Amino acid sequence: MKSHGIANVIYLAYMTSAIGAIISPFFLGMIADRFFPVQKVLGIMHILSGIFVFSAPFFAEGSLISTPLFLGFLLLHMLCYMPTVNLAAATAFHILDNREKQFPLIRLFGTLGWITAGILVSKILKGDTTAMPMRISGIGGVLMGFYSFTLPNITPSGSVKKISFRDVIGADAFAKLKSRSFIIFIISLLLISLPFAAYFSYVPVFLQSAGIANPAFKMTFGQMSEIIFLLVLPLFFARFGIKWVLLTGMLAWATRYALFALAAPGAIGWMITAGILLHGCCYDFVYVAGQIYIDKKATPDIRAQAQGLFVIVSYGVGQGLGTLAAGGIFNSIMADGITLNNWQRFWIIPLLFSAVVSILFIFGFREKLTGLPK
Repeated sequence: MKSHGIANVIYLAYMTSAIGAIISPFFLGMIADRFFPVQKVLGIMHILSGIFVFSAPFFAEGSLISTPLFLGFLLLHMLCYMPTVNLAAATAFHILDNREKQFPLIRLFGTLGWITAGILVSKILKGDTTAMPMRISGIGGVLMGFYSFTLPNITPSGSVKKISFRDVIGADAFAKLKSRSFIIFIISLLLISLPFAAYFSYVPVFLQSAGIANPAFKMTFGQMSEIIFLLVLPLFFARFGIKWVLLTGMLAWATRYALFALAAPGAIGWMITAGILLHGCCYDFVYVAGQIYIDKKATPDIRAQAQGLFVIVSYGVGQGLGTLAAGGIFNSIMADGITLNNWQRFWIIPLLFSAVVSILFIFGFREKLTGLPK
């Protein structure tokens, strides 16, 4: 988008993901899993999302340039794609014999897929400043859609129970789990998701400004580190408990943005790389650990609602507000040019915000849960 002169609306492109995360629970809870076989919904959603993301670049280049249509097609893509995340997990849980042991391995392949995509579009095809990533995404989406039709049949529940707005947003789950520490956890999750939004939206642009080649490939280093932190997460849980695991993840966000801010004026490559490598700790020790915490707190009758609440708070509202905030800050600071000194000013803001959230959490959260859910 920067190479096509629309860097000022990058945040709106990423906002489509948050909108999809907010809307998808309603689609899943009220329609998809009640009336249609899961594999068919997966197939149709992937095909549609693939067509939309493949088509979006037509409105950012050539003779059909229209930024609103470009963003509109990205929104349609995310509205179709986001429901597939939970549907894929539901499919896995349906066919696995031992979820606790087998699902982490399947989840690992998602990380490997992300790494493979980054290497393909950036290192091999040199497509960072072109529409190639979206073209490959579109083709992959369509292929994934047809593959989905071959998955084991999961019949719809056919539930006649009326599913309410409260069910979908997890209001009842929140009411049952409500405690001082849980409220602090939800508030901290919401707030730490705000600086999270600046990472994927603007680090690729930052890497280009710093003269670092193949930005998407370099960002896969973060997913590579995610594998390591996923493996050590159970050890941290057993040794330190949920509070210190979550706090470590939040402090990792502050450390990452401190490294970016310090590195920006001189484009110091090792500092930037170190910030990227912290992604595993930032993501796994907050988001994955947060899902484990909710799973351990919730009773079976509200577990699905509680996880839906987690998605809406973090990926939806938190990252949505964060994307809007990051876009406003970026456009304001970079009004006189996208320079390295301006990048330092930009990264200082999420650094300070992450530090404040960490302080709020350390004094407000009192639970000492240890171990993993059985």
